[in-house]
Amino acid sequence: MDLSHARAIVTGAASGLGEATARHFRDAGAEVVILDRDEAGAATAAAIGAEFAQTDVTDEASVAAAIGRAVGIMGGIDICVNCAGIATGEKTVGRDGPHSLSGFRRTIEINLIGSFNVLRLAAAEMARNQREENGVIVNTASIAAYDGQKGQAAYAASKAGIAGMTLPIARDLAGQGIRVCAIAPGIFGTPMLRGLPQEVQDGLAAEVTFPKRLGDPAEFARMAAFIVENGYLNGEVIRLDGALRMR
Repeated sequence: MDLSHARAIVTGAASGLGEATARHFRDAGAEVVILDRDEAGAATAAAIGAEFAQTDVTDEASVAAAIGRAVGIMGGIDICVNCAGIATGEKTVGRDGPHSLSGFRRTIEINLIGSFNVLRLAAAEMARNQREENGVIVNTASIAAYDGQKGQAAYAASKAGIAGMTLPIARDLAGQGIRVCAIAPGIFGTPMLRGLPQEVQDGLAAEVTFPKRLGDPAEFARMAAFIVENGYLNGEVIRLDGALRMR
């Protein structure tokens, strides 16, 4: 698929990995609609020449309306990149007692169910394209799916779900000419992480095997673009982490 002629939706693109991806796709010539709960997505969209649809990825009606708006603007959908998500931290049993069930549920709801909610509706639109290759879906997992640390039970479970559903969904959608992959990023310099004290950032970077630095969101964006344009990539979860293995 050629990005310069593609129509893409990117969730969670008000900032961070999603914003970098939306920006990279626009720079390559793709039409882009940003789906984000944060109203800041409107400013991001205006800055990069995209469109914005305020969306709650956990709400079926909200996503259906956003997909409809994207189709109305672009005439269809070729690419769906899911970056919407939250990072949570809570031990299974901590000083205040057992892990909050509502917190666990919310993490799964946003990160895993939200991604599936968007991709299933986007895939239904992609199937209408009637080409040999009708679409590409790229989800965001995490190395926490494999190397989850203390306090990451909810987050790791949500991202392991993303990794685990990649192959079966790729198999499900093969008949519709849609490819499905996921990226499992390591420690990236998103606005949330850049807000930490510099010594904390330096300590995290020191754990990376090579290069010893935080990942650049633009590198995530380029990986997403590579998946889109490499027609033989399907059903794969790609670690993008500088060989980091969390202990």
